[in-house]
Amino acid sequence: MGTTNALTGEEQQENANPGGSSIEAFFAESVILITGATGFLGKALLEKLLRSCPRLATIFILIRPKKGQTVEQRFMELTDNPVFDRIRWEFPGALSKVFPVKGDMSLPELGLSPEDKAMLMQRVNIVFHSAATVRFDEPLKVAVNLNTKGTDRMIELCKSMSNLISIVHVSTAYSNADQYEIKEEIYSTTVKPHTVIDMCENLDDETIRILEKKLMGKHPNTYTLTKGLAENLIMTKGTGLPITVVRPSIVCAAYQEPFPGWVDNVCGITGIMMEIGRGTIRSIVCNASLIVDVVPVDYVVNTLICAAWHNSIERTNNVRIYNCTSGTFNPVRWGEFGRLTRKHAIESPSKYVMWYPGFTFRTNKLIHMIVVATLHFLPAFVIDLVLKFQGGKPMMLKITKRFQRAALTGEFFAVNEWHFHGSNMSELAKIVRESNDTECFNVDIKSLDWDTYVHRYMLGIRKYILKDTPDTLSKARSRLLKLYWMHKFAQVLSVFMIVKMISRAGR
Repeated sequence: MGTTNALTGEEQQENANPGGSSIEAFFAESVILITGATGFLGKALLEKLLRSCPRLATIFILIRPKKGQTVEQRFMELTDNPVFDRIRWEFPGALSKVFPVKGDMSLPELGLSPEDKAMLMQRVNIVFHSAATVRFDEPLKVAVNLNTKGTDRMIELCKSMSNLISIVHVSTAYSNADQYEIKEEIYSTTVKPHTVIDMCENLDDETIRILEKKLMGKHPNTYTLTKGLAENLIMTKGTGLPITVVRPSIVCAAYQEPFPGWVDNVCGITGIMMEIGRGTIRSIVCNASLIVDVVPVDYVVNTLICAAWHNSIERTNNVRIYNCTSGTFNPVRWGEFGRLTRKHAIESPSKYVMWYPGFTFRTNKLIHMIVVATLHFLPAFVIDLVLKFQGGKPMMLKITKRFQRAALTGEFFAVNEWHFHGSNMSELAKIVRESNDTECFNVDIKSLDWDTYVHRYMLGIRKYILKDTPDTLSKARSRLLKLYWMHKFAQVLSVFMIVKMISRAGR
């Protein structure tokens, strides 16, 4: 499918440049396969490759039909995404190098047709495997099939590729969340990956639910468990393959590329930051003194690209692991990150602000539940009542419940801290500097300024998520000022009522 402009296998073998002196030269004339290209990280990776490696030959992306959309429709939707606006301006023909291939990580043989499978086996030189379900609350069977068995299927395909020079598997820094000291190595799991796969394939849902807690051990969710199992598969089945593993921590908005603050979903921290900015979140379960390990998506993308290059020019008998984290090199604590979020929410408010931004990190869950009931759900209920009387559609309770669930799933990461070793990341940054590619492929997160980043992040949420244009900023600031005085009045009124209640009780 979609192979008309790609080189033949023989031509590709001659032209691919596995020993290119620069990163861009390494990718010249190469044929690349990306899984997970429709996801947040996948889009950014695809965009960066097209823009910064203009001499690459072809990129095949695995896409499955979804929600009544064909592969072709999903591909058109993907290429219309604003993330590719810079490509359209700077390299108008670059997107013609991208071809969709119908496939599905959850199916045997990746759901590939015999023709497409043969084509990929013959032509592909470099593989980026980033496809995964990132939902923390995914049922174990689903998570195992996509994250663990899907990786197994990808390894089998890679073993058949005759011109393969590099594979990058995207894992997560929390694949060993049951450890607190995490080295750049693959840890053996208590239960072997194929044992878990066999159980999920042969046992009924009820039995799996009973066994799930035991299988999870100290893992907080099925996501981290199944990503750890996938790494074990790579260690055992990936022998002889040119494979490397990149473990990003919490992947967030772009620092600089393709656009400062670019983000395209409200998962995890992004959704929390958005609601902090709108003033709808007043309490968060979090230990403010711990390090929050977030990495901008462009740093992760640069690491993936540089890892593919380094993996080929400097082969090793062991699988090289990169802990792509910030806490090791440029730490920021939750308290400071929260302070910066509030600061920039106030400086650059959205027209959708509901109340004056202000929240508290707390570890006392009882107080948190009381605050959530009175300052999250009660106001949402009142707003929905007003909307209903005005003939509108009640939505605030639904939104509040959604973000409450998101906060709950991320709670484990807000009250725990890990020490990630980073010698391989340091070495990669050094080698990239020596190749004079740092300007284009910066992997050294020490250069990131957190104040600047959070400012761009909040502007990115405003622009890309809330679709709020710059011309609304003046009115939004005026609205925020009114909300500020309403907030102060509410505080004074609350204090007055408490004092009055105490004085009555004392009579």
